[in-house]
Amino acid sequence: MDVMTKVPVREQEAEKRAKNFEEVCYGYSAEEAMAEAARCINCKNKPCVGGCPVAIDIPAFIAQVKEGNFAEAFNIISKSSALPAVCGRVCPQETQCEGKCIRGIKGDPVSIGKLERFVADWARENGIKPEPAKEKNGYKVAVIGSGPSGLTCAGDLAKMGYDVTIFEALHEPGGVLVYGIPEFRLPKAAVVKKEIENVTALGVKIETNVVVGKSVTIDSLIEDEGFDAVFIGSGAGLPKFMGIPGENSNGVFSANEYLTRSNLMKAYEDGSNTPIMAGRKVAVVGGGNVAMDAARTALRLGAETHIVYRRSEEELPARVEEVHHAKEEGIIFDLLTNPTEILADENGWVCGMKCVKMELGEPDESGRRRPVVIPDSEYTMEVDVVVMSLGTSPNPLISSTTEGLETNKWKCIVADEANGKTTKEGVYAGGDAVTGAATVILAMGAGKAAAQGIDEYIKSHK
Repeated sequence: MDVMTKVPVREQEAEKRAKNFEEVCYGYSAEEAMAEAARCINCKNKPCVGGCPVAIDIPAFIAQVKEGNFAEAFNIISKSSALPAVCGRVCPQETQCEGKCIRGIKGDPVSIGKLERFVADWARENGIKPEPAKEKNGYKVAVIGSGPSGLTCAGDLAKMGYDVTIFEALHEPGGVLVYGIPEFRLPKAAVVKKEIENVTALGVKIETNVVVGKSVTIDSLIEDEGFDAVFIGSGAGLPKFMGIPGENSNGVFSANEYLTRSNLMKAYEDGSNTPIMAGRKVAVVGGGNVAMDAARTALRLGAETHIVYRRSEEELPARVEEVHHAKEEGIIFDLLTNPTEILADENGWVCGMKCVKMELGEPDESGRRRPVVIPDSEYTMEVDVVVMSLGTSPNPLISSTTEGLETNKWKCIVADEANGKTTKEGVYAGGDAVTGAATVILAMGAGKAAAQGIDEYIKSHK
């Protein structure tokens, strides 16, 4: 075995997977996982742990995988992560734990994410669950939102002995894990549902169809229902648009709506009550992971699909793996291209999109080179569906109905990064509701930090 090269991961062939919603990556077998784990040199200073937002003891769990002790590997991971099967699939490991791997200096980094996925899948298939708290401490905490930050915060607090209730606005728990990430990247029944069951097995209760700010307020949860603290992990579900002419035409979607219909409501299935326009030619505007998800979904619905992005491939914010998979499947990348107007026919349906070509100028405040319009470069792209994937911001419903809760100019809740503390006593927040749209693992890290903050607050104030 070449220790400098990672054990390859089996995947569905591109031509086949482009026509179905089954998971792309098959993951490691036990033998492959043990072989990959053997590549870890078990560094003393553990730089990979420093690159993990939830601080999993990566060398320790990998050492157990190497020996075939998969149950103990799961126990180690579970001390830090409530959602290992999710993280093993969707975390940007290449810029986090694997990006710090010493093995990667002269060869391939250890496939930490794929090993985490293997361990979590093995534990699920063998009925192993994390250990609940031995006894309750008598305090109640409310968690708003059942996405990655909420589930992590709830799970950690439950392990400490708190009585935790999650309030979820939608009819299915899971937040962005169920409505935002496609089935072919993150299976809902086989993975997400089972991970949520692991959290409820710790004693966490989940109430769905509760819209905080309408059905109930944060103030009433504290004053009327006796919760000792509240964590807000409501995400960032308010989509952004470009503000160009024609954006209100029929056939223009936000990526949020497009993916929610497909993922949560199974709109791709025949006979769905919430059908989705497949389109013959779909343009997805944006270059992040959500744009890749929307484009690959449109492709599977039978459309010729284009990614329209105003910068070059080097500046694409999406994971390298997602861009690679999209290209393999046949997604067309129209880079250095920016829409200026969406065209509609006499009935108000999208029939085209005017675009201009761009070139890169000097870097902007983000550090990326600013795109500049090339004069006289306008042309019309023939499309019948346009999906806007330009990012999201928090819905202001919670902040506008909670007295004393400060937000910034982007309507994000102001909270201490170290412990999630907001400007309202007893109320903590984390994840996309605080940072704006980010990654699953960063939201989990914030939920974890807030659980510690809530524990310290209750112990010192109650």
